[in-house]
Amino acid sequence: MMTTGTPDSTPKPLEAPIDSKQLADVILHAALEKKAFQPVILDVVELVKYCDYFVIVSARNPRQVRAIADEVRHVLKKDYSLLPISVEGAAGGNWLLVDFDDVVLHVFQESSRGFYDLEGLWSEAPRLPVPEVDEVDEDRPLFSLP
Repeated sequence: MMTTGTPDSTPKPLEAPIDSKQLADVILHAALEKKAFQPVILDVVELVKYCDYFVIVSARNPRQVRAIADEVRHVLKKDYSLLPISVEGAAGGNWLLVDFDDVVLHVFQESSRGFYDLEGLWSEAPRLPVPEVDEVDEDRPLFSLP
């Protein structure tokens, strides 16, 4: 069930929740705003009972892992009054999981993503189309000063 935060942070049901596919799309686009790359949305609705979609993205370093997760939480709270059920892995910064009930966001530092290989583990899950994102160019700065 989708929930919304109230001023005292007590979740309550949404009157008109967005569906899980829309939620996955919102999560992905919020992550991309913080320069997440290698985006994948896996449709796991037929494979597990605890959620409908996994959104998986990569980040260059632990700081970006946290920034992506923070941006997603901020957008969902501000625009949809949604709070995560749980957040796991915040201390390490290599893999951060943000659980929004129907959709689970996985943000990996690039080096950890291959090790855990969620796409391989869930290879039978259909992939939803995602926007094309340029791969990270390690030689290109994230920003440039005027």
